[in-house]
Parts: sequence; structure tokens; C-alpha cells
Amino acid sequence: MSYKVTKKDESYKYEAPGHFECLTTRLHDPADVNDGTIVMGLSHFLPGGGAKMAPAKFEMVYYIQKGEMTVTLDDGKEYCLKAGDSLHFGPGTGRACQNTGAECAEMITVMIKPQA
Repeated sequence: MSYKVTKKDESYKYEAPGHFECLTTRLHDPADVNDGTIVMGLSHFLPGGGAKMAPAKFEMVYYIQKGEMTVTLDDGKEYCLKAGDSLHFGPGTGRACQNTGAECAEMITVMIKPQA
């Protein structure tokens, strides 16, 4: 059995391509446990902040912890996600997101990388 505990002060900032008006922090990397496949991050988006349309490199889950985010998929469908809502999508799915609320939004992102 293996595991990795990440304390609040052990997460680190990183630059997420195509993101704007947000702070992104990494909570878990694939290499943390047995060269695994999970990446987990927490992003704080200011009102109006978000991420530009881009295809997902991996299977992903968005979970809205606070506030609201509108996610637009490449087929044109839009989903207004609020605290407690989540969206799961596969690799190659184009998606963009934007904080359409009046307060800072918090979104947890989980990416599942394919095994090497």
C-alpha cells in the first residue's frame, strides 16, 4: 500500500496554459504515488476569470467547491455549474470555462492520465 498526504501549505502554484484571472495550485502529481495516473488541482477564479477553449489531454473531472462556473463544450452546449456540481469528460473533449458569478469560484480538477 502506498499513499501521499499533501498538507495545505505543501501545495504549490503553477501556470496553467490558457487560464486567466485565476490562481492555480497543484495538490497531487502522478509521481506522488507509485508513478500513478492522477493529477489534482484547486483553482480560484475571480469573477470573469476562466480558461480558453482547448481539447482535454486526459479524462477529467471538474468539481465546483464554491461559486459558479459556466463550462462550454466544443459541441456548443453550456453548463452552469454551482457549488457541489461536477462534470466528467473524456480526452479530446474541447472545453472552456468562466466564472459567471459575483464571487471568487473554487474548482477542483482531477485529471486521469493514461498508464505508460
